Amino acid sequence: MAISAKQVKELREITSAGMMDCKKALEACDGDIKKAIDWLRENGLAKAAKKESRIAAEGLGKIVVADNKAVILEVNSETDFVAKNDKFLELLATAAETIVASDAATVEEALALATAEGTLNDTFVNAVATIGEKITLRRFEILTKGDDEFFGAYTHQGGRIVAVTVVKGGDAQVAKNMAMQVASMNPSYISRNYMPQEVVDHEREVQVALLEKDEKLASKPEKVKAGIIEGRISKSLQDMCLVDQEYFLDSDQKCGQYLKANGAEVVKFVKYVVGEGIEKKDDNFAAEVAAMVK
Repeated sequence: MAISAKQVKELREITSAGMMDCKKALEACDGDIKKAIDWLRENGLAKAAKKESRIAAEGLGKIVVADNKAVILEVNSETDFVAKNDKFLELLATAAETIVASDAATVEEALALATAEGTLNDTFVNAVATIGEKITLRRFEILTKGDDEFFGAYTHQGGRIVAVTVVKGGDAQVAKNMAMQVASMNPSYISRNYMPQEVVDHEREVQVALLEKDEKLASKPEKVKAGIIEGRISKSLQDMCLVDQEYFLDSDQKCGQYLKANGAEVVKFVKYVVGEGIEKKDDNFAAEVAAMVK
């Protein structure tokens, strides 16, 4: 019998299985939704929906460069072991190559992109069915550059930390060195010019409060106090700024000095650390064993 798009959509929403798998299930069950659900379960293709409540805090990041576009993304899994699985690595590559060729701006838009399996979401669902863990596209960013700019990409620990830079002037090696700087020294901003004013204002409030508690500085003229506060603010915030950090390959110079010597300027950088900000489940192995033997 002919299977309608509406039936496929309905089954997919219930099971989270891929579009083609839903169509196969409906064809095998003569359009009966309930039987098709069982068919998918029996064939291991309706696993994704059952895994939505699990925490996926492991995984890998990846960077793909295609001419004047690059994408940096993070795909999460439940365990570090699965992140080394060939199927997972294949999914990671497919996601990166699909997204870099698009203009997607959100995860939802990315998951709707076409792939050989239907959509990128279908590709993820099918990977979940095969691998048996919750796997999610957590985040990504597409970067662009001009012809006089360079991408720098660095992957650490096989993808646990990934960083990409856009550098104007210099060369590809300078751009890569800056990506390594970002990955290792974790700056938050390129320079004070890129820092939100509220960050500076907050640090000023902190330093003013600290100075007011310092009895040795209480009698100093206001102009002197203001200078001390500004000096402390600069020192406190410098490690947050890429150009003010010590250059990781030469601690005798700042990154800003290295860039200037090479006629280069960092225009943008993005760094992902896999799982950052995700509250991981605290498994109590002893308690699990005790519960199993009861």
